[in-house]
Amino acid sequence: MSSRNLEHLFNPRSVALIGASDRPHTVGATVMRNLLRGGFHGPVWPVNLRHASIAGREAYRTVESLPQAPDLAVICTPAPSVPGLIAALGSRGTRAAVVISAGLEQPAPAGGTLAAAMLQAARPHQLRILGPNCIGLLVPRIGLDASFAHVGASAGSLAFIAQSGALTTALLDWARGRHVGFSHFISLGNAADVDFGDLLDYLGRDPGTRAILLYVESISSARKFMSAARATARAKPVIVVKSGRSAASARAAQSHSGALAGSDAVYDAAFLRAGILRVDTLRELFDAAEILSRWRSYPGPRLAILTNGGGPAVLATDALMGQGGTLAELSAQTLQRLDQAVPGAPSRVNPLDIGGDARAERYLAALDVVLQDPGVDALLLMHAPTAVASVAEIAVACAPKLAIGPRPALACWLGAGTNARGIVVPETSAIPSYPTPEEAVGAFQHVVRYHQSQALLIEAPAAAPEPRGADTGKARALVARALAEERRTLTEPESKSILAAYGIPVAETRIARKVGDLAAAARQIGYPVALKILSPDITHKSDVGGVALNIESAEDLQRAAAAMLLRCRESAPAARIEGFTVQKMIRRGGAHELLAGIAVDATFGPTIVFGQGGTAVELIADRALALPPLNARLARELIGRTRIHRLLLGYRERPPADLGALERALVALSQLVADVPEIVELDVNPLLADQDGVIALDARVRLERAALRGSERFAIRPYPAELEETVPLDGRLLRLRPIRPEDFAQHKRFLSRCSREDLHARFLSTFRELPDAEIARLTQIDYDREMAFIAEEPHAQGEAETLGVARVSTDPDNLEADFAILVRSDFKRHGLGSLLLGKLVRYCRDRGTARMTSSVLSGNACMLGLGAALGFTARLAERGIMEMSLDLQSLAA
Repeated sequence: MSSRNLEHLFNPRSVALIGASDRPHTVGATVMRNLLRGGFHGPVWPVNLRHASIAGREAYRTVESLPQAPDLAVICTPAPSVPGLIAALGSRGTRAAVVISAGLEQPAPAGGTLAAAMLQAARPHQLRILGPNCIGLLVPRIGLDASFAHVGASAGSLAFIAQSGALTTALLDWARGRHVGFSHFISLGNAADVDFGDLLDYLGRDPGTRAILLYVESISSARKFMSAARATARAKPVIVVKSGRSAASARAAQSHSGALAGSDAVYDAAFLRAGILRVDTLRELFDAAEILSRWRSYPGPRLAILTNGGGPAVLATDALMGQGGTLAELSAQTLQRLDQAVPGAPSRVNPLDIGGDARAERYLAALDVVLQDPGVDALLLMHAPTAVASVAEIAVACAPKLAIGPRPALACWLGAGTNARGIVVPETSAIPSYPTPEEAVGAFQHVVRYHQSQALLIEAPAAAPEPRGADTGKARALVARALAEERRTLTEPESKSILAAYGIPVAETRIARKVGDLAAAARQIGYPVALKILSPDITHKSDVGGVALNIESAEDLQRAAAAMLLRCRESAPAARIEGFTVQKMIRRGGAHELLAGIAVDATFGPTIVFGQGGTAVELIADRALALPPLNARLARELIGRTRIHRLLLGYRERPPADLGALERALVALSQLVADVPEIVELDVNPLLADQDGVIALDARVRLERAALRGSERFAIRPYPAELEETVPLDGRLLRLRPIRPEDFAQHKRFLSRCSREDLHARFLSTFRELPDAEIARLTQIDYDREMAFIAEEPHAQGEAETLGVARVSTDPDNLEADFAILVRSDFKRHGLGSLLLGKLVRYCRDRGTARMTSSVLSGNACMLGLGAALGFTARLAERGIMEMSLDLQSLAA
């Protein structure tokens, strides 16, 4: 349901507490106390069956007896009463409730659970429920404390959402002691209704919230979460601590890919794809929020370190290198100027030690030089107190200069304790300040990783050629045949056939059911060959001696097969032996052994796995995961997150591997798992890669009967190719299709051929040209929330030019869709605008959107006339702006 009616939860005009009490140390008494002491300005109505007054206020026996429907109800009564109370509240007109009560997982009298009965009672009224089994919520800005927390929260601009009740109350204590304020403080509890996705949607649009902090134990609705997170992370920082790093689910996996795709690694991949910054501790959660909100600019990752001691310098450098950071390299000119400004300094390189006897004057002289170096992106100033210069002296002199300097800066005041954060020494509050080198460097690296993930969100991939058609029919037929035979694992040749159907090169392979068939299979392929055991019960053939390499003759082949049978029967006596596979021996000296595969996560669905392969793949544990769909850019980023990536770039006498071929293979796997939903695990190990490309030497596929179409399992909706169509227009054949990230260059050319007047009419703003970051945002859309159809004319050379675009953005509840149309200035009056708007209307109607709207300049007669012709009405919204709208539900009827 997303953010519908959440305004009643977070900005209510009245509150009813059902289960209010005067009995000390009860939940009902604590919540009542908190509601009254928080300063909430609206009426608070206690509801209690047995008492006429609670906390000095008139109490009401039932929901029906309340003076009016409360905007928000807080329920802390026994679990069996909750469904009935929700039904009564919904009938009265209440649209939000906080259910603090626990125990709703127990059976309901009519069947199912009490939680299910509660949701069923809420659904007809669209009543939103926070909880059950939660601490409650606090909105300090309006004085609302609808919780049974032991302390309140100060007003601020951070929103905090947690699943753990105990952690919630402990964190309130921590924040109170450090003067951290909140816009919203929310305990999710069991999240039967309102979940992380709903709250991200709501808080992402809240102007009083500058950053959103999450404590996550699990995610329920992955696609909703990813859509909300990707949209919100573009607007403000979203930072998460995720507990539970173990991967217990991997124990049941049969393949390398499945075993390596532990649930926590999938969360890492999801957060990265959404632009969310993940940190390890609650302290880092707030440190990251503080520095991200204070550093408005980010020039880059190169850090200069200025200190008065060698020990702190080494600690800071170790921390930076340990986190994959970049130490700025000072220019020769900077070093020369430093010799003059700080003569006799113990070091002349970064980190720069200016001596233990340094006072403010020496610091300021060094700062003047280092901050001007173009190779420095940011500066960390550290000071260890001495008898010569205290923290206060250096802070008073340097912090104001750093706050207004040409580079962002942070400070580490060693030995200052609470002074380090500006609590006792106010001057240090001008810049982010920390008590240890490790914390300071960690905060800086939060900024680096956050901006790297943001850059990934808006990076424009290079234009790619149309993908070569995969033989989807062949792959589906192989899978269907195996399932019809009640097989859940494909043979190695079958698995390779599926890879070959998607354009991934494979080593030629034959099956020999009997030892006597081996020679014929080898003759067909040609010596030398590799021999492997064929068994549905042996997953890792090397572990049982089921692989023999470099076989040069028929005699050697017979001997190898006989020995292999003995080894396998001894190592795996229960395994069914169905024969052998004979494979062309691939000799590519210097090729890298890689792993590529597919694994399906219970929460986020299919994932693509990549890393270093070979028999020791689990021990090496060099792998990364990504959520499909992938394009070449995302595949390249996935490869770059592994250690073996550096080897693939080439070293010493080994040339670089063909990364383009590797990217294409990963993109092919992404498409395969969308086309064939029965695939739940796929393992290509080894996948050889060198300068000549890639080739799969071994493969394994595990199947399950599919309940959903392939792309429906994805946490991110893939490119909707089914919406493409070719239409005739004015003697031309145009292709109408959804926009893709690869359209960046083509879209930029399109916008350059639109007049300033047309751009002003479309964007309601005046500018010379759209920034590249904005064009990237326009081409990289979430197909669950947005749609942009481009009309393009293909050319013989394989290129195309965009003639127009129609864009629609739907609210999270699919109630209203805002649209806009832009036709290239030299292609007007051909009927393209009508064609595009008609496409948008059909699209929105088919997905059940209630209403389409658009803000149009009152002087834009063409657009107003176009809308009128298709049934849109127009009204004056504000001076110079008309609002066009179309009721799609009436249109559908």
